Amino acid sequence: MKLKITHSTTYVFDSEVFLEPHYLRFRPRQTAYVDLNEFSMSIVPTPSGRKLIQDEENNVVDFCWFDGLTSNLTITVESILETKPYNPFDFLLEPQSYNQLPFEYDELKKKLLFPYLDGLPISQELIDYGAQMLEKAKFNTIHFLTQLTNQLHKDFTVEYREDGAPFLPEHTFEIKRGSCRDLSWMLINLLRQQGIAARFVSGYYYFDMIVPAFELHAWVDVFLPGIGWLGLDPSHGILTGNTHFPIATSSHYENTMPVSGGIRGSASSKLTTQLMIEKI
Repeated sequence: MKLKITHSTTYVFDSEVFLEPHYLRFRPRQTAYVDLNEFSMSIVPTPSGRKLIQDEENNVVDFCWFDGLTSNLTITVESILETKPYNPFDFLLEPQSYNQLPFEYDELKKKLLFPYLDGLPISQELIDYGAQMLEKAKFNTIHFLTQLTNQLHKDFTVEYREDGAPFLPEHTFEIKRGSCRDLSWMLINLLRQQGIAARFVSGYYYFDMIVPAFELHAWVDVFLPGIGWLGLDPSHGILTGNTHFPIATSSHYENTMPVSGGIRGSASSKLTTQLMIEKI
């Protein structure tokens, strides 16, 4: 399957501002099951300088800087992706001890995975929720991860929230609803409490719908020896497949934001976005 993704992001300021250097995360990752055939990015106003870099967690980022004043910033990207057959259950955990929870990573892995194991304090109610799912899965790692992801989809209402940081995990758990990033941030911290390395993923998710209405999506990766990073999508209750297209991954959601950068000036801004994914 071949897909064309067109993503436009516009900030309109109520007075002219000077744009500080910006980090732009819009470039889909090349993976074993998705080829990035083409990518283009248009930026208005045109940056005075631009460089493709890798950040601390190996995300590919367009770093750009500007001259002069402006009353708007518009970023338009176009990606052509081609998917390959992919079975998310085609794996073997090794060593076999990782098939049962709790497990413990070896010393080297713990050092490398430290940022993905360092979780926020969470409420006892959320801890108990995870413990019940763990017992239900008979402490089997894969059963726990798949059943927990599916149960979150059943127990929580997904709602659209265009901007803002994810809610604290206990708040999302208490109100039983949230955006994809709220559910993902809650799941990440619950998994870290269980000793499972987990990271935040920002990207695109394609599925057929009568009236297309796509948005930037968030989900979770967990690290399991023998598998590597395995994707869990609590908003849809599934393991990620070849229609999930990651852009950026991080131990913290802030490092996956599509646009990071400041302005020099006292203006307020209005954000509008438009995302279209279509088969070609």
